[in-house]
Amino acid sequence: MNRAGGSRARWTGKPARVGASGGAPINYHEALTWLYGLQRFGIKLGLENIERLLNELCSSVCIKRPVPAAASAFTPKVIHVAGTNGKGSVCAMIDSTCRAQGYRTGLFTYPHLVTFRERIRVNGEMISEDAVANGLTTIRNLVASWDPHPTFFEVVTALGLRHFSDTKVEIVILETGLGGRLDATNAIRSNVSVITPIDLDHEKWLGKTIPEIAAEKAGIIKPGVPIVSASQRAEAEEVIRAHAAKRGASLEFVTQPYDESPIALVGSNQKQNAALAIGALRAAKIDVDSSAIVEGLARVDWPARFQRWDEHTIIDGAHNPAAAHTLTETWREIFGDQRATLVLSILADKNLCAICKALAPISDSVLLPKIRSERAADPEELAQIFSSITPSLPCSVTPSTARALELAYAKPNAILIAGSLHFAGEVLAHLRGEPAAFEECAQ
Repeated sequence: MNRAGGSRARWTGKPARVGASGGAPINYHEALTWLYGLQRFGIKLGLENIERLLNELCSSVCIKRPVPAAASAFTPKVIHVAGTNGKGSVCAMIDSTCRAQGYRTGLFTYPHLVTFRERIRVNGEMISEDAVANGLTTIRNLVASWDPHPTFFEVVTALGLRHFSDTKVEIVILETGLGGRLDATNAIRSNVSVITPIDLDHEKWLGKTIPEIAAEKAGIIKPGVPIVSASQRAEAEEVIRAHAAKRGASLEFVTQPYDESPIALVGSNQKQNAALAIGALRAAKIDVDSSAIVEGLARVDWPARFQRWDEHTIIDGAHNPAAAHTLTETWREIFGDQRATLVLSILADKNLCAICKALAPISDSVLLPKIRSERAADPEELAQIFSSITPSLPCSVTPSTARALELAYAKPNAILIAGSLHFAGEVLAHLRGEPAAFEECAQ
């Protein structure tokens, strides 16, 4: 019996037909409908539910506390990545390099752009619709009577780790969802903790100051587990050093960019991310040779990070002021003094004014579409912000993303699509002629 009072679930690889609620199997779209319905529980930071879930579901992942008595001899190496910006790129670089070396990898990232399945990948392949449906059927039946009920992200984390356990990956790369200390991914014992640059974001949950946010991110540091960090602001570095010392964890700050071979991702910041990725692999004692590093970095694919859709169009999910400043710097590296037709949508809980201020200097005009996300800021509000920043900058509100892109392509300037990974996903779905992420569970 486990501490929740039920027997440990055993995974057979087949749809669960009987569970805590006696529920029948559900298909992929029904499973996503159930999963997205869990967003009503909101964000609940903490590890108790995810530890309980993983103890029920997985036998080959090492949970921080308690370590499952039935853990198998098969235990993959785990790289855990937190920070404000660059987490996804670093994870993608680690994954690509490990695969180039011949390792079997599991990549868990957040958020997705077009399809939910992007969040969970084995050897570069997205989790199948059947595996999502089967896994969520099992979890739904298991947690039906739990109080408190697991949240959306806790369930997604459990689904991903269960999939990695089932598919016997050798290396797991985990990107935190929010913060670090109480993030669901922090229930797993890692071989290295990685922290990308820390800046202001998610202040409602993580704190109003850099030291407060840094303390949450540094919460992924575990006793005796090495930590590799990007260069940080002085106040963030101080917090990281203190946490590392308290936990007896060796600490390395990676300060020099990687310059030895081409990187598929564009921008000086990606050279810093590449150096951090390589530092993480070395700290985790994962053997990769120089040819795998060269191949992995040359082939890494991570959409919506200064992604060239065509010669005329750049898509970047810059979603906070620091990311917007980096985007501006990268634009100037590539386009010099050329200005963009900016197509922009930002989530309402972000620092709208700071993001607009960062992007205005490289913009020739701004198109502000009304997108389908309920979380998006009112484009009329964004227009007013731009008017207050740069009164001479033309701004237009459009009724849809499709109309904004139509107008943008009619202009002579290069196009920059930015402001949110959610928006970048909607744009990519439109350009590919695919259903957007929010449409998956409605099909």
